[in-house]
Amino acid sequence: MRKKCFRLISSSLAICMLLGSLVACGKDTVQSVNDSEDIETEVASDEDAVDTSATDVSEDAVEVPAGYNLVWHDEFNGTELNEADWNREEHKAGWVNNELQEYIPSADYAFVEGGNLVIQPVKTEGEDGKVTYASGRVNTQNKHDIKYGYIEARIKVPEGQGFLPAFWMMPQDEDNYGQWPKCGEIDIAEVLGNSTNINYGTVHFGEPHKQSQGTYVLEEGDFASDFHTFAIEWEPGLIKWFVDGEQYYEENDWFTKWPGAKEKPYPAPFDQPFHVILNVAVGGDWPGSPDETTVFDDRASMKVDYVRMFQKDSYDENVSKPEKVLEMREADETGNFIHNSDFAEAEDLGDDTDWKFLQLNGGKGAAEIKDGEIVITTEDFGSEEYSIQLVQTEMPMEQGSKYKFSFEAYAEEDRQMKAAVTAPTVDWIRYFPDTSVDLTSDWQTYEFEFDMKDETDDKGRVEFNMGNQDSTGTIHIRNVRLEKVD
Repeated sequence: MRKKCFRLISSSLAICMLLGSLVACGKDTVQSVNDSEDIETEVASDEDAVDTSATDVSEDAVEVPAGYNLVWHDEFNGTELNEADWNREEHKAGWVNNELQEYIPSADYAFVEGGNLVIQPVKTEGEDGKVTYASGRVNTQNKHDIKYGYIEARIKVPEGQGFLPAFWMMPQDEDNYGQWPKCGEIDIAEVLGNSTNINYGTVHFGEPHKQSQGTYVLEEGDFASDFHTFAIEWEPGLIKWFVDGEQYYEENDWFTKWPGAKEKPYPAPFDQPFHVILNVAVGGDWPGSPDETTVFDDRASMKVDYVRMFQKDSYDENVSKPEKVLEMREADETGNFIHNSDFAEAEDLGDDTDWKFLQLNGGKGAAEIKDGEIVITTEDFGSEEYSIQLVQTEMPMEQGSKYKFSFEAYAEEDRQMKAAVTAPTVDWIRYFPDTSVDLTSDWQTYEFEFDMKDETDDKGRVEFNMGNQDSTGTIHIRNVRLEKVD
């Protein structure tokens, strides 16, 4: 995710899911698109097309999607990683996202075994008691880059607190559009090691940094107990995400530009060759650090059965950027933008409609709507403030407006929680900053006013964060309001 771009500055930080990243992809040297002519990419003759060199499995054995041609694949059926196809990366610990692992270009951490590429993180404790971590990261840059196509891998992910395996893509020429996020990034699969039934598919672009993300939740099992296929179908002006052949997300609205300059011709930055990256991160801003439950045996490894790239014969690149239409939610008759604000309806708290209860990074709890309130119980408060979280999305935040955010709450023991109004699609900036409230055993009313100074956003999010607050005290919330004030 937004955190893994090859950087040219040494002190970049990323805030994954809840945070952003400052990493580099080079200078802004862009080729223009002639909007007056139909432009077709002839894949077979284009110098950007992928090399169709021999691999260790017959092409006849590979299932090719309808309308596509196989251009490159690796089934990992040999005895060692083919370094004619793959580059091993080397990076110090903390390189991005405050991750703990060092990436070491060695077969100790990325190797072929049993028909799979295995990426194996390792924990080492020195004589002084200091713990260090190492892992593997490989890519196909300048060996197998692809501009548009169907890109797929069959993967079994690691399980354990602190692991973040990833199957993702970055540009071949990282100098083309400028520093991340201007260069663009496509995350095909990311699965947190402590929430292995959820896959995240994301695209990053900007500047300012924006992202668009979809999630796929397995109804049964998880991505660590068996292999699953993860894929994107990437065409000019459209990217679709798949798990096991089922599409779960798509995006066609993106941009790239320098601050103060005009946007580059659409569909930049996703109009250039990208390469594949496979890695396992340990710790960092998103997954959090390993804990006493984390084991570094075979369960920590990411296993990749194959990686395959397919393309159509040609692509029409004469596409237009979709017109941006903000879908601003209307307030109710009282001026409140929150749906089910009085918790009169016992809605599904697991879907993406109205209220949603989340457990992340070791958080374990439950939420129930009853008697005009929502009751959140916590068994484990997890490693992050958002480990136990109640949210509602689609908040219409209008630039230049003043808002009042209010709610009533109490806890069954004195404790704290944090409230905020955030921007999930705009680098997770805070329209109303994370604010601690002291909860007692009596109902209290909390009211906050704030000015909306950022660009108008129809995808704001109200958050109550109850994780990592040194308490598992049960919390009661009612009468939540977000309203404009003069």
